[in-house]
Amino acid sequence: MARYDMSTIETGALGAVAPGAVFLQLGMAAALGRHGAIDRVAAHKWFNLAARDGVAEAIRLRRELSLEMSPAEIADAQRAAREWLAAH
Repeated sequence: MARYDMSTIETGALGAVAPGAVFLQLGMAAALGRHGAIDRVAAHKWFNLAARDGVAEAIRLRRELSLEMSPAEIADAQRAAREWLAAH
C-alpha cells in the first residue's frame, strides 16, 4: 500500500484534488483515533470525500460509521466535507 504524508492534506500539499485513497486513510485515522481521540465526524467527512472519488470501501465504512452517529453529527460531517471541497 502507498504511504502518504497525512499531515499535509489539510494544507493542500497534494494539490487541489487529493486521491480517494488518501481520504480513505484520513478517515481510518480519525475513526481509529490514531492521532488522539476518535473523531467520528472527521472520519465521516473523509469517507464522504473518498466515496465521492469512487472508493467503494469508503462507502461501506461511512455507512457503518453513520450507525454510531446522531443525525446532527452526520450533518456536521457532510457540512465539513462540502466546506473542504469549497476550500480546495
